[in-house]
Amino acid sequence: MPNANNGPVIFSVSELNQAVRQLLEHSFGLLWVEGEISNLARPRSGHVYFSLKDGNAQVRCALFAGKARLLRVALDNGTQIRVRARVSVYAARGDYQLIVEHAEDAGDGALQRQFEQLKARLDAEGLFAAERKRPIPPAPARIGVITSATGAAIRDVLSVVSRRYPLGAVRIYPVPVQGDAAPAAISRAIGQASERRDCDVLLLVRGGGSLEDLQAFNDEAVARAIAACDVPIISGVGHEVDVTIADFAADVRAATPSAAAELVCPDLAARVARIPAALSALRTRIRARLAESQRRIDALGLRVDRQHPRRRLESAAQRLDEADLRLQRSVLARLARASERMQLVERRLGRAAPNHRIALAREQQARLSDRLARAGRQRLSDAGARMATAVRALHSVSPLQTLERGYAIARDAHGHVVRSSDTVGIGDRIAIDLARGQLDCEVRGTDHLPIDKIPATKN
Repeated sequence: MPNANNGPVIFSVSELNQAVRQLLEHSFGLLWVEGEISNLARPRSGHVYFSLKDGNAQVRCALFAGKARLLRVALDNGTQIRVRARVSVYAARGDYQLIVEHAEDAGDGALQRQFEQLKARLDAEGLFAAERKRPIPPAPARIGVITSATGAAIRDVLSVVSRRYPLGAVRIYPVPVQGDAAPAAISRAIGQASERRDCDVLLLVRGGGSLEDLQAFNDEAVARAIAACDVPIISGVGHEVDVTIADFAADVRAATPSAAAELVCPDLAARVARIPAALSALRTRIRARLAESQRRIDALGLRVDRQHPRRRLESAAQRLDEADLRLQRSVLARLARASERMQLVERRLGRAAPNHRIALAREQQARLSDRLARAGRQRLSDAGARMATAVRALHSVSPLQTLERGYAIARDAHGHVVRSSDTVGIGDRIAIDLARGQLDCEVRGTDHLPIDKIPATKN
């Protein structure tokens, strides 16, 4: 740090090592280094320490436990490897070192680069795009398997199918899964399955292996055959940590061959076990729907009952009765008032006591009484007629079934409705339609009185 007199910058050893560390880490970032392992050490902490050397120099390396557990290569003294690492400084000793993030055999490095380059190129073409992925049928009847006929992968697939989904039929497309002939054979099998359409889904599977063993599934021709196939494809190549170009091109990637088979094989036993619960839930929903329907029916019944014509007729009849009572009270009140006026006149006449005026007053009283009585009778007769008319109008427009009310319909020999007694004669045959059945009758007498004048019973 600078001193107060603007002298030279003086670092402590720790400050210097920290400054060098930051300078190196910021300057290099991640890089690849290849060399031979020496001075390998594995303390109980799980970290791995070693040196990488070539013919002229060496550099110390530190591989911490979290990264060491993910390695797929064996680290031994004398092994030639390639590491991806960042440059750093171990400040406690001032040693320059590499912090290793990943390590692989030097021989696998070229294959890995080819893998990354092909993956980037096919991805840029849209071969791995999510929108071109097709859905996997939930319960395929025919399952195609492209793999070695003698490998462990086909045994794993058949075991899963027989255990979980014995209804599924398996068709095997035998192909070599490694070696120079494998990519062409796999591509040819995919094309045949797509052309024949004899399977609902295809499983492209094989067991685990090294990057070189899986090269057939990192082939560009295989990837393009998968993308062009009309049948959905599930890729299950290697173990969970193995990733191939075929996995990216397929519609679905499974971690293992067994996992690929489980994706297309519904667990029939589990589905059968769920049937009682599903039936119980279905019964509950049906009962709830029936209860709701019954509630709606009851509500509709109440609405129909409230709007039934019988209710309207009952209400009209009640209003008619109230009008009749009001009319009677009005007539009686007018009669009472007339009587009071008459008594007043009599008293006035009695006080005046002229005989002529008394006689005239008596005559006038008689006339007024007669007029009042006639007017009262007329009002009562008019009110009764209006009431009868209203009753007949209500009965004529009632939607209740005429026959159910005790009426009958008479028809003459020509089937015409008989509306008047003067349209038939003695001895004519008429048919009487009742609410239930029909009567065949002969006319033995007629009466031409209006229907409202005919007595209720007639001997």
